[in-house]
Amino acid sequence: MATALYHLSEEDLSKVPDASNMCFGIVVSEWNREITSNLLNGAVTALEKYGALTENIHVKTVPGSFELIYGAHQMCLNDGYDAVIILGSVIRGETPHFDYICQGVTQGISRLNATSNVPVIFGLLTTDNLQQAQERAGGKLGNKGEECAIVAIKMAKF
Repeated sequence: MATALYHLSEEDLSKVPDASNMCFGIVVSEWNREITSNLLNGAVTALEKYGALTENIHVKTVPGSFELIYGAHQMCLNDGYDAVIILGSVIRGETPHFDYICQGVTQGISRLNATSNVPVIFGLLTTDNLQQAQERAGGKLGNKGEECAIVAIKMAKF
């Protein structure tokens, strides 16, 4: 994954398997839509770049980030996906709500990964402010949606 100190290199990208025979589920939060729509666009574009067919990319929306757990679980039960990607954005506010949501989603997705036969890729941005989220959703730090798609392809081949 990319950070200020590390970005996906061309060498990393040359090792991405062909996704033409894979099917992906994406669960995206409606909350902070200006961010999550950019993450979704990055994910879909990357999946298609590596061969995934448009008809094999299924997108479902949920109201908020906490609901990503339920959405991902339902897609895992479908038994037709090679990987599921969750995409959301939680921006710190003045209350501890941020901490509860981030911790809950992290634990829920961790549990799904430990108990499901389908890899669930964690694409929840947890930022202190809107600018940090924008930088990670197509800004100067890249697009985490794209990175999650690449991880999903690699994990589907695991």
